[in-house]
Amino acid sequence: MSTAKDLFIIAMEERPGSGVGQGDLSLALAGAELLDLLAVQAASLDGDLIVPGGQDAPHDELVAEALSALIRQVPYERVEEWLWRRGRELSAAYQAALEEAGQLTRGRRALLPFGNDRLEVAESPTRRRARSRWEGGEPNLIALAAAVGISASRSEDGSDHVNESVFLEGEENEAVMTVLASVNDAVMELEAVRQRRSIENAAFANVWRVP
Repeated sequence: MSTAKDLFIIAMEERPGSGVGQGDLSLALAGAELLDLLAVQAASLDGDLIVPGGQDAPHDELVAEALSALIRQVPYERVEEWLWRRGRELSAAYQAALEEAGQLTRGRRALLPFGNDRLEVAESPTRRRARSRWEGGEPNLIALAAAVGISASRSEDGSDHVNESVFLEGEENEAVMTVLASVNDAVMELEAVRQRRSIENAAFANVWRVP
């Protein structure tokens, strides 16, 4: 299982026109990798510090790469620091991996969530798994997608279609919530940086308009 690949596929299929920001998606992908490492006990959280666990390589190549990238010396890395470090250009890495595996193909219908190339998701077990998790309301996938502006489908009563039974009490769930909250905070911080730069650029441009 690769939550990050599932998230990338959902981002392509749910937002084919307006797209998803590359930086936002990269941060969420790094969070998805960490959730998968927590799920197989390859890492755990001590507060918001990532404590490496077993070193058995996950089957997914990129998640295995994420495991090898964990800081293994004290003081360990905070979740927020991991998101920014691991997330650097991570969306491009997932695009390349999926395209190389034949799970993304050049087409006319879907616009890549970032950039100008046109790609579409090929029909494959990987796509079917991603759609099954998304349509089944898998909460981690839905929460990560929401962080980058992708809304889940809604039920007849108008509520988000989330399988809330997966949210269990306990230490494991607390770690998951810490990661998801950190992803949201990082995406908001990135948006704040964008807005600040936009204001600064607009102010600079106005200087040259003054007669």
